[in-house]
Amino acid sequence: MAIPYDAVLIVGFGGPTGRDDVMPFLENVTRGRGVPRDRLLAVAEHYYHFDGRSPINDQVPALIDALKTVLASEGPPLPVYWGNRNWHPMLADTVRQMRADGVKHAVALATSAFSSYSGCRQYRENIAAAQTEVGEGAPRIDKIPPYWHHDGFTEAMADHVRAALSAVPAGAELIFTAHSVPMFMATTSRYEEQLREASRRIAERAGHERWSLVWQSRSGPPTQPWLEPDIVDYLRARPDRSPVVIAPVGFLSDHIEVLWDLDHEAREACEELGIVMARAATVGTHAAFIAALRDLILAPLTPCAADCCPAPVRPPSAVPAARG
Repeated sequence: MAIPYDAVLIVGFGGPTGRDDVMPFLENVTRGRGVPRDRLLAVAEHYYHFDGRSPINDQVPALIDALKTVLASEGPPLPVYWGNRNWHPMLADTVRQMRADGVKHAVALATSAFSSYSGCRQYRENIAAAQTEVGEGAPRIDKIPPYWHHDGFTEAMADHVRAALSAVPAGAELIFTAHSVPMFMATTSRYEEQLREASRRIAERAGHERWSLVWQSRSGPPTQPWLEPDIVDYLRARPDRSPVVIAPVGFLSDHIEVLWDLDHEAREACEELGIVMARAATVGTHAAFIAALRDLILAPLTPCAADCCPAPVRPPSAVPAARG
């Protein structure tokens, strides 16, 4: 099958692998942004609650194994590499290994399906920086644009939503969540618009009319506006105590934010309020999603516009959220 690529590169955010990694990882994420140490220590407690290991360190390799299996059986049998923005395996080290292996032209898939500076354009910048660091002979790398609208993503999420709905009594509200971002970032991309449309498609595919989109994982000073409402605030403000299914549509796998914000904080709020709650799985290694990734690798690539998702003007007090 004639495609221009000789390798696939999965580009991720990265996450700590143990307690000793947590603070170095968070310092890496926030380097140069003047984030107060007490804020980092507060976020670190979320990781320590899970013994310091981000679940993406298991879930990204599982995704890669599933993709390799599909590529081996259905073609093209390309090698699949993994490099991260913020933690090992670091992207530049991976690109260096690709050069050593003779890779000339790779296609990159970021573990982020939606448009935003941090979820799309910054990954393009990370790839370019890694190529510059590696220097002469670094492979050409084309990044696939955001793929939230692919039917395989919709079907995988809808399948998980249907399973969660079957676990709660009838009349449940389906609540989609995504990582909140500061308004100064939200206004430079179609992030919110895409998430709302993706949620509508998934709810429609799952056959469920009652749904909402809310946000999670907000950080930063209270004076700085972010996308709202927060999931816990939304649960407390609901006018009834009908069951809920919470579906983290903005995540491909169970990041620490999913485990802490939904499985811990949102579940605690639901128990306090007497609300029956189920949490839908992220797309993970669902067969429809893995098939979608293969489709994206094979499809003619239409690159992102040169001016898409521009870097926002960040207020000095902005605190970036860790997504590992």
